[in-house]
Amino acid sequence: MVNPYAKYLGDRNPFEVVASTASRLDQLLARMGPERAGQSPAPGKWSAREIVCHLADCELVFAFRLRQTIAEDHHIIQPFDQEIWAQKYAAYKADEALALFSAARHWNLLFLRSLPESAYQKKVSHPERGQGTFQVLLDTMAGHDLNHIGQLESIAGNAASA
Repeated sequence: MVNPYAKYLGDRNPFEVVASTASRLDQLLARMGPERAGQSPAPGKWSAREIVCHLADCELVFAFRLRQTIAEDHHIIQPFDQEIWAQKYAAYKADEALALFSAARHWNLLFLRSLPESAYQKKVSHPERGQGTFQVLLDTMAGHDLNHIGQLESIAGNAASA
């Protein structure tokens, strides 16, 4: 299974990345403040608030994917259209999205810590990305986190200089 976020993860420990993301998001949102978090950095680009909403949505998706991969033999992941989901992000505040992300991530970390090492080799497939393992799911989560943290750091840096 292709991990489209592998370049962001590099040789970093994916478990350490996913364990630190919620606190990093909290720091970045605090640095921006709610007004700046709601402003798009450029036409057609998500605001920091929308990015955190997306991360909250994705954490729910990853929660299901992780558990189904362990529960089923050869689980097939159901893709989703993030742009359609994002059409509803105006209904949410950044702190609400962060609260959901943090709670779901904590729950997912407890789940990940409960698994034997052999679980990380469990097979899973994605209709667009091919065959992979549970480990690739974790690596994808971590790389996805780092991709969006980079975007948020850029927005926060611009907020500091504005």
